[in-house]
Amino acid sequence: MVKLQKVNPLQKDYLESLGFVWHTDGDETSYLADTLVVLSEAEAEAYYEAGNTLYEMFIEAAQYVIDHNLFHEIGIPFNLVDLIKTSWENEIHWHLYGRFDLAGGIDKKPIKLLEFNADTPTALFETAVIQWAMLKQNNLEEKSQFNGLYEALLDNFKRLVTLEENVDAFKERYEGWRFLFTSIRGNAEEENTVRLLQHIATDAGYHTEFAYIDEIEFSSEEGIFYNDETYELWFKLIPWEDIALEESDLAMLLTAIVKNQKAIIFNPAYTLLFQSKGLLKILWDLYPEHPLLLETSFSPLKDQKQVKKPVFGREGGSITILDENGKNIAANQGEYDNHKMVYQSYVQLPKDSMDQNYQAGLFYAYEACGLGFRKGGKILNNMSKFVGHIIQ
Repeated sequence: MVKLQKVNPLQKDYLESLGFVWHTDGDETSYLADTLVVLSEAEAEAYYEAGNTLYEMFIEAAQYVIDHNLFHEIGIPFNLVDLIKTSWENEIHWHLYGRFDLAGGIDKKPIKLLEFNADTPTALFETAVIQWAMLKQNNLEEKSQFNGLYEALLDNFKRLVTLEENVDAFKERYEGWRFLFTSIRGNAEEENTVRLLQHIATDAGYHTEFAYIDEIEFSSEEGIFYNDETYELWFKLIPWEDIALEESDLAMLLTAIVKNQKAIIFNPAYTLLFQSKGLLKILWDLYPEHPLLLETSFSPLKDQKQVKKPVFGREGGSITILDENGKNIAANQGEYDNHKMVYQSYVQLPKDSMDQNYQAGLFYAYEACGLGFRKGGKILNNMSKFVGHIIQ
């Protein structure tokens, strides 16, 4: 059973003063739980170690895909392969941050990887800011949380220049690089995620600007422009697979821009390898029976409960849970049915007394650095709730 601590909920006016405007779900219930998951120091440390171990494994698996030309096998669009290789081979294409979705880790359950949101992870604002505010507003010790996400991102922005663990040399090497941050229109959560990242980059010392994607101009020979100013660095909270499948001309332009060294894009194109759930199958091949992994295949697993999910998808869309005989026992509708599917061994998420399931979201920025939880039904979707945590 998940151990919870009741807290007073944050008021809407206070949340909106922080810039957090997606605090209420479509059914008029609060998106933020009025409880905190209670962790021990040992449990928090286990999440930290798991994230660091998994990231090294993802690097090995991605290198294996590149070395053996397995892009098609894991669902990578052909028109991004050259850009993925280019970004992988040059260390200036730094992975800014990602989020591991994990089962277990509490209630004495082993930690198991579900997937890695490496390209366009959300829940950043909730994890870095909101759950910290939950402790502060309830007069709880603010350090009693595995949550150094803001500071980790601040240092990682500096590493875009230093390209090393030590960030002290950042000011010496920094030459006023311009950083453009972008999202689509009409999605408050994604826009505020981007604006938080922009704020952190500004805090690090960059000259930053925000623009919607339709306001930007791209030139294969000259780079990325907004308001007639060129930007050497560009962050986009727009999935690489969407660019490849829906904006093929843009994919071609971005490939040329990067190859011509006119701009560096974050997160880099190679994070699409990490993002693909097809890489979970490669991981299982390389690390069979690893305690952090679940068996994963491109074909149905035999005689076991399993989850069928698309190699690319969001918010639990197009996911099905199958029993030992292959019968559907739970499903989420979605727009990803045409994607290639993987089959992953089922693992029960930890539950609370109300039979709600809890999934850990572990952020990674050079190292594992921040933890939050989502709770919901059998398949977590866009109606699941964010739950902060406290270490006791």
